[in-house]
Amino acid sequence: MRLDGGGTTLVFALAKGGAADLVYLGAALPEREDLAALEISTRRSVHESQANTPPTPGLLPERKGGWGGTPAVELVQKGARVETDFRLSDWEREGNSLALTYKDVRAGFGVMITWRISESGIVQCALSLSNASQATYQLIRLASLALPIPARFGEMTSYSGRWAGEMHESRRAIAPEGFARQSAIGKQGFGGGNWLLLHDPASDETLAAHLAWSGDYDTRLECDNVGAADGRAMLHMAARWDAGEVTLAPGATFETPGAVFARGDTRDAVAQSLHRYLREDILPLNAANAPRKVHLNSWEALGINLSEQGLLALVDSAAELGIERFVLDDGWFAGRRTDRTSLGELYASPHVFPSGLGPLIDRVHSKGIDFGLWVEPEMVSPDSDLYRAHPDWCLAAEGQERGTMRGQLVLDLTQPAVTTYLFERLGALLTEHDIAYLKWDHNRDLFPMGGKGHDHPRALYKLIDDLRAAHPGVEIESCSSGGGRIDYGILSRTHRVWPSDNNDAIERLRIIRAWSQVLPLEALGSHVGPSPNPITGRRLNMDFRAKVAMFGHMGVEADPAKMSERERATLAAHIALYKEWRGVLHAGDLTRLEHPDPGIEGLMVTAKGKGLALAAQTGFSQDFDAAPMRLPGLDPDAIYRVRLLEPWPTRPSLYLAHPEAAREGLRLSGRARTTQGLALPLTRPETAWLISLETITP
Repeated sequence: MRLDGGGTTLVFALAKGGAADLVYLGAALPEREDLAALEISTRRSVHESQANTPPTPGLLPERKGGWGGTPAVELVQKGARVETDFRLSDWEREGNSLALTYKDVRAGFGVMITWRISESGIVQCALSLSNASQATYQLIRLASLALPIPARFGEMTSYSGRWAGEMHESRRAIAPEGFARQSAIGKQGFGGGNWLLLHDPASDETLAAHLAWSGDYDTRLECDNVGAADGRAMLHMAARWDAGEVTLAPGATFETPGAVFARGDTRDAVAQSLHRYLREDILPLNAANAPRKVHLNSWEALGINLSEQGLLALVDSAAELGIERFVLDDGWFAGRRTDRTSLGELYASPHVFPSGLGPLIDRVHSKGIDFGLWVEPEMVSPDSDLYRAHPDWCLAAEGQERGTMRGQLVLDLTQPAVTTYLFERLGALLTEHDIAYLKWDHNRDLFPMGGKGHDHPRALYKLIDDLRAAHPGVEIESCSSGGGRIDYGILSRTHRVWPSDNNDAIERLRIIRAWSQVLPLEALGSHVGPSPNPITGRRLNMDFRAKVAMFGHMGVEADPAKMSERERATLAAHIALYKEWRGVLHAGDLTRLEHPDPGIEGLMVTAKGKGLALAAQTGFSQDFDAAPMRLPGLDPDAIYRVRLLEPWPTRPSLYLAHPEAAREGLRLSGRARTTQGLALPLTRPETAWLISLETITP
């Protein structure tokens, strides 16, 4: 049986009373392909160190028949591991979906695996386990995805990172010992370990996989040293919880979070498929359709020590720049004079706002700007009225000291009283005030989990779902000290994420390039920060900072009053450019631009005959005349008007050979831009150019 979508074909071998296997995962096959012959062509004979009937792990690997890898289902009863024996009992295909039913008659369990491939080539996978026995079992592990990996995928890219330094890519050969990574802090963390890319080193073919889950995860890539017959590795993706957390009573069913994977002939093709999937199937509808408004966030401008007068002045400065949404960050609620107190109050500070939030919101609206508000609902300060009234509302281990992080404790969202309080207080803010946007922050690891590692993320999802149902017009940003909790599960409920607390434009180039492998630009907050940067200490010119920030959901996180007149004019010009081009940036196909100079990199987005590219130099080139920047992915036979958009970087623009032609535009073919490229002055650090492309109708 086969499923097709987005230039990819999946071929399954199904045997009632036996197993289900994926015997082909690759580029689209001809309709007349003989699938039985294809399956036979993948078989191998038994070798000397193997069971007489070699096990086939297939789509539901088990420890039976001599296979020694990780099983998809791990159950314990009365302290003993259950040896499962699932047999494929039935299957049903409907359109581009396949549902597989397994039964373990002896143990009394059933499994259903569902696979669905979209028109863009995204494969969605989920698994449910049902207990039809008369006994109660502990569920130790249940994989959302068990994917046999074709042997040609011999390399992998994983991600690592830290706070303010997220998403460092590491590409390497898949080692014989495979790969394994878990999280145990209640979220994925800054390393982006919930994402994995696999590559065919003989080509640019890429496979991307992800678990759409906002709690702890368990990802494993096991190579063929465990008794399988065909040399394939096995990729497992599962939610992680501690032993004893999940039990299955008689008649109960447990469903996993969803997993997704996508295959493409190139990395860019996979990214474009994932972007279409996010836009069409994941992001809330108003996020997918509404223009992404330019933000100004108060944090880097004013910090936590707010005053109504200072905020009103900041609003006026924002309006002069062309800002469309003003976001009031930390420090607005009662008692919040340091970041070690008052989390959980969710009432406006009478010291900062004697008349409440109303006057500030009125000033914001008078300028034609939306109002947004920062909240951190999942945390509480020990020094707060909420904690003093309800110390039992926190995640805690009985008899142990309550360790804090950032001076915070974690509210236990599995308690109905806690989520009722949060729903009512957040709902009151949204009802009493015209608030268009919430920046939902999450600044602490979750410890101790106290046996709630699975239920806590589910409770978070329900809280956000209930809040959005009651206030459907409100947009929500998910932040976790930057990129500490970014996944398709949280993005299906929110409108964008904050990729990093680090606004340094050189760091952001790398971070946005990495995140844009799996997320479209409109979902990635991208702000112009102050100079010097408060995290790196680096001083960067406004032209460079603003051009980099355009490639994402643009915003400003700095005080315009501290900028020179020239800097404000440069920033306002780029905000205007962003508004002009966001229809392309947030709907088109993204391509990564490569260059032989290690300090030069870029991005390009094309849509409906138009394109915008960013070419940036972060270092000091060893060659005065840098190699031309090539622009792949264009229609080779189309003629484009190619321009360098102003404002230009001041000193590098002196080296333009034909500034008037660069300003007015050159008529060039897509093939010329892909093959020859565009010569740009890219010698100096902090140089960035915006290249526009518009198809010329014959």
